[in-house]
Amino acid sequence: MIRMRLPRSSLLILAASLPCATALCAIPENPALQPLNTSLYHDGWIDLNKNGREDAYENSSLPVEKRIDDLLARMTLEEKTCQLATLYGYRRVLKDQLPTPTWKQEIWKDGIANIDEDLSGVIGHNSPADITPNVWPASNHARAINEIQRWFIEETRLGVPVDFTNEGLRGLSHANATGFPPGSSLGATWDRDLVREVGHVTGSEAFALGYTNVYAPILDVGRDQRWGRIVECFSEEPYVISELGREESKAMQQEGIASTLKHFAIYSIPKGGRDGTVRTDPAVAPREMRLLFLEPFKRVIADAAPLGVMSSYNDYDGVPISGSREFLTDILRGEFGFKGYVVSDSNAVEDITGKYHVAANLTDAIGQFLDAGGNVCTNFTPPEHFILPIRELVKKGRLPLSVVDARVRDVLRVKFLLGLFDRPYRDPAKADALVANAANSAISLRASRESITLLRNKDDALPLSPDIAKVLVCGASAVDAEMTHGRYGPPSGPVVTILDGIKSVVSPQTKVTYAKGCEVPGPDWQKSEILPLPIPRSIQKDIDDAVAAARDADVVILCVGDTNRTVGEGLSRTSLDLPGRQDDLARALIATGKPVIVVLTIGRPASINYLSMNAAAILTDWFPGPFSGQAVAEAIFGKFNPGGKSTFTFPRTVGQIPFNFPAKPRSQGDQHAENGDPNGSGISSTGGAIYPFGHGLSYTTFAYSNLKISPSKITAGQPVDVSCTITNTGKRAGDEVAQLYLHDTLSSVSSYEQTLVGFERVPLASGESKTVTFTIQPRDMELINRQNQRVVEPGNFNVMVGASSQDIRLNGKFDVAP
Repeated sequence: MIRMRLPRSSLLILAASLPCATALCAIPENPALQPLNTSLYHDGWIDLNKNGREDAYENSSLPVEKRIDDLLARMTLEEKTCQLATLYGYRRVLKDQLPTPTWKQEIWKDGIANIDEDLSGVIGHNSPADITPNVWPASNHARAINEIQRWFIEETRLGVPVDFTNEGLRGLSHANATGFPPGSSLGATWDRDLVREVGHVTGSEAFALGYTNVYAPILDVGRDQRWGRIVECFSEEPYVISELGREESKAMQQEGIASTLKHFAIYSIPKGGRDGTVRTDPAVAPREMRLLFLEPFKRVIADAAPLGVMSSYNDYDGVPISGSREFLTDILRGEFGFKGYVVSDSNAVEDITGKYHVAANLTDAIGQFLDAGGNVCTNFTPPEHFILPIRELVKKGRLPLSVVDARVRDVLRVKFLLGLFDRPYRDPAKADALVANAANSAISLRASRESITLLRNKDDALPLSPDIAKVLVCGASAVDAEMTHGRYGPPSGPVVTILDGIKSVVSPQTKVTYAKGCEVPGPDWQKSEILPLPIPRSIQKDIDDAVAAARDADVVILCVGDTNRTVGEGLSRTSLDLPGRQDDLARALIATGKPVIVVLTIGRPASINYLSMNAAAILTDWFPGPFSGQAVAEAIFGKFNPGGKSTFTFPRTVGQIPFNFPAKPRSQGDQHAENGDPNGSGISSTGGAIYPFGHGLSYTTFAYSNLKISPSKITAGQPVDVSCTITNTGKRAGDEVAQLYLHDTLSSVSSYEQTLVGFERVPLASGESKTVTFTIQPRDMELINRQNQRVVEPGNFNVMVGASSQDIRLNGKFDVAP
């Protein structure tokens, strides 16, 4: 093994961040920064325990497990238990921006596992950023994190460094990091390369600022469209989530930080889709639990080796996940091979006693979490809230010290693998150029462009000419900048609204006017969600004003959908109709006879039945990023051809739920009349989807041909290659998302009608053809048989390639020999 000599550079980096650094005198000095204890920093190692010699855990040339053995043997119970709790950062639990003398009296004088969201400038949901000199500029932030890390290395007995954690679902959760659209938008891109770039940006900005662990990606399978956090999910389907999640996780870790997957497990389908304080009782059968909800975690852990997993606060079959040995040890570590550490989601440990009542008190709940395989307890409470009960459990013999050692070992392993014992500091001189730069913003704009999905385009209503004379932009969503900022991403930064974007792309002669029409969701929303109440006079006046403006326009661009008040964490719904009076506004505008182009800004699929039948065109930017307004405008006026496709099913009504992809045979079939009589018995509900999984149109057309399947007969365990030719048969360049589906025609247990096993986003010039090749891996053919074994059974598999789950263009098959 090559001996690393990087601690010397770490010494120089930290020294440069202190007031005496002449190279950085132009940046305001922070008097709270302390002198560097240079005697601890040697050529190739740091004297972490201050004894004047290089001990095994300080020796970077030794295997990680030997270093852990040496460190664990030196640790007291107090030091070990401090490695099992989170300290929430400044403005959360921590009162100080930088270390103070009083820290020597705090419980973290013996170390801490991680410090979460420290100096991020993010206060809470939909709150403005709190930007102090230690938050921004980025170089100051890196210095501040260096100083906190320096305190733990120099001022604690063993010098165990801190893992600085943060959220990262829409870009890094830092006041001025690069923002991105959320998971539902990124899923619609079907672009592995793009999501990989998002991961690199999130990871590189985190690293530059001093964070070492980011809670992302989210691998929840969004099967219930009512659920508030579906906005953050890549899809309702596990293969898409696995593919995109792998790329994001791997890219972040390539930037030198840990990726922590969330939320393990079965978090995304609470009873009735209800969120808030509920999040419980997921009604999921065991095979579905594994094949759908656990599959993304299984695949991403196998393919990307993430160093973190967050345990969720729901239960499964009566057992809280965060207290379940079956999930946190047997499945996660035993079956999936996870090697990192498990951090509990906020309140997950408390819920073991407070919500589920399967522990007598918090101390017992903490014991269950650790015994089950959890590592780090976290909540917005002081860390002694968890640390002191662990010590009590050990001293009373209720928690074996061997369990504590095993859990601490996992935490230390991550810190060693991240290089924190050898390279604990960041270079402030590089931070300003790396965070929120123009190249990162360009990737965010690309994400917004690729996510835009054309749902309807009657008689080629789109694209519009930029030379059109009069355009009315209508709807509160057209000017809403708040949606681009979220709790788990940057809370601030420049935003291009849809109205701004439209004004920037039309000709100078085009007259663009704006009318609000109605608020989203509006003052009477919660009642009007379930009751046919009359429209309040103030709202009716705004709708009437919009109608009057529409009569003077050549085209109406109607912007409707969600806001941060109608979708997100804790914001489940009882309806999938457009919230508030937006449907009334749409009907009134369409009644004018003017062409109405609908921009659907949504965090969840919506039951837009009227619009799907009457609007001239509908495109969705899903939930927006900071540049979505620009991307929407460019798509409407033909600056580029939208190529996104939905990774969710659009039900016609909330009454159809559960209604999603994939589905078991005929489980979502329509209720037909007996004997084909349309007026006979049997018709009792609306059936079918407005838009199926994988749906998305284009300004051009694509033809599929030349399907090849090789080999046509295999034995279990062999892969199968599938290829076809896709041709752009239209007059515009465009991207097609080719989708590969599979069906096991005869199996020992009922299998899905279709499973997605491949996809590729293919850019094609007009008239251009490309050959697309997929590989169906053995794991894509597996099912869980009657003996609860994952196997590839012999028999016939149907192969389907198409433009959506219902728009299949090519069919074939292969056989698996007995």
